Amino acid sequence: MDLSTPIGVILCFVLIVWGIGVNKLGNFVDPQSLAIVIGGTIAAVTSSYPFRILKDVPKHFLLLTRGKKYDIPKVVDQLVDLAMLARQSGLLALEEKSEELKEPFLKQSILMIVDASDPDKVRNNLEKQMDDMAARHDEAAGLYEKASSYAPAFGMIGTLIGLINMLKGLNLDGGGGASSLGQDMSVALITTFYGSAFANVILQPIAKKLRIRQSEEELYCMTVIEGVMGIQAGDNPKILREHLLSCMKQSQQKKLLLKAEQSGGGGA
Repeated sequence: MDLSTPIGVILCFVLIVWGIGVNKLGNFVDPQSLAIVIGGTIAAVTSSYPFRILKDVPKHFLLLTRGKKYDIPKVVDQLVDLAMLARQSGLLALEEKSEELKEPFLKQSILMIVDASDPDKVRNNLEKQMDDMAARHDEAAGLYEKASSYAPAFGMIGTLIGLINMLKGLNLDGGGGASSLGQDMSVALITTFYGSAFANVILQPIAKKLRIRQSEEELYCMTVIEGVMGIQAGDNPKILREHLLSCMKQSQQKKLLLKAEQSGGGGA
């Protein structure tokens, strides 16, 4: 489980409350301003995106706390083992082995090369699936990025509403009104505060975490694609391992290659 996003959001709120002062929190409570910012942002997002995207919002929040789903070194080991099996018993031997695979994309990729499909068609098909997946994830992250731009805008709208009402009620002809100027101004500015906080404390972090999850899945898919194409081409498992690890950090590459040599993996 990855709790970095909830911890970060909570820490932001704690620091904001500390900066305001607990005894002054009442000055920052205004239900109407909150309704303008949060309600307006939600309404604008709803009008901007179809329900096929909006209905997945609960899933997005689950992704925030989900741990790293894809273990790339483990996937590389799986692909190398499959490459060794294919060199020893042929590609047809992978069909039975694929039943043990739980990850759909990896399983489907293996079955495609078992069917002896044209390598270019296999790659194009798998890359098309990856592109479609990336487009879906891009829409999800884009939703929160767009919301983070709406929130400050509605904060400004609320501020303008407050200022207009303040000026309309201001009476400088001896009847009073100037004495409440400071209080009315502070209420008008609260919506700007709400909009900035909502955008930068909640919406932007969610968008960034979804982008990170997208990058992790794209790396996984690329590793699988390169792996199955190497298996279909009959590449040496050791060379295949080095190729698949090339996208990882140098320190991780050395560690995993040393582990493979010690275990005797990656034979010819």
